[in-house]
Amino acid sequence: MTELPSGESQPQRPPDGAPASAPPLMMRRFRGFLPVVVDVETGGFHAATDALLQIAAVIVELDAGGRLYRGATHSYHVRPFENARLDPASLLVNKIDPWHPLRPAIDEAEALQRIFREVRAAIRAQGCRRAVLVGHNASFDLAFLNAAVTRTGIKRNPFHPFSSFDTVTLAGAALGQTVLAKAAVVAGLGWDKASAHSASYDAERTAELFCLICNELAGSFERAEAEARRLGWQAQNFTAADPEID
Repeated sequence: MTELPSGESQPQRPPDGAPASAPPLMMRRFRGFLPVVVDVETGGFHAATDALLQIAAVIVELDAGGRLYRGATHSYHVRPFENARLDPASLLVNKIDPWHPLRPAIDEAEALQRIFREVRAAIRAQGCRRAVLVGHNASFDLAFLNAAVTRTGIKRNPFHPFSSFDTVTLAGAALGQTVLAKAAVVAGLGWDKASAHSASYDAERTAELFCLICNELAGSFERAEAEARRLGWQAQNFTAADPEID
């Protein structure tokens, strides 16, 4: 992974060197939602009280043949909010020293605004309506994201507030593994223990896992899309909100 000065990294090349797809393709694939993989490293397990220390977001892209691939990574170290709880056990796992003088941490509000800006740009580029968080144990990442949004008072959150795609479920069903490291290994993606528990590394492996499983389901999607077209649902998907998810 090549780190850029802004906290971003270079995206993967599309599979087989294929060009990026036209926006309607992503709209069809996830009913107007753009999958964005998010991983957080924190000072504990309680979103309302424990510090957000790292956050990474990986944009999921789609090539002209309908295959998903990992796009750009946007990753930041975050300064603990005032009176945030820091559990020593959590810091032992993620090996983060929140007060290290060389840690390039920024405030929560700035980190979220930078990520949200990139996510909104990707939503526009893909012709989607909204982002949906993809995560490994997605409820954890979504809870910390939503708590930070509430604390900072940010009004333009591009992510769906409660819906998510969880790679624990996908990997359990497709690969028989629910631990991210084991799922990545059996999927042929590999796993570097030394890099684990870094938000950017975990988010990128999660993105690759999500893309791999979704690509394996391409035939199922094509059959379902044909049935939806027969039922007249396709136009509705792009013009009206579904109250069950929106």
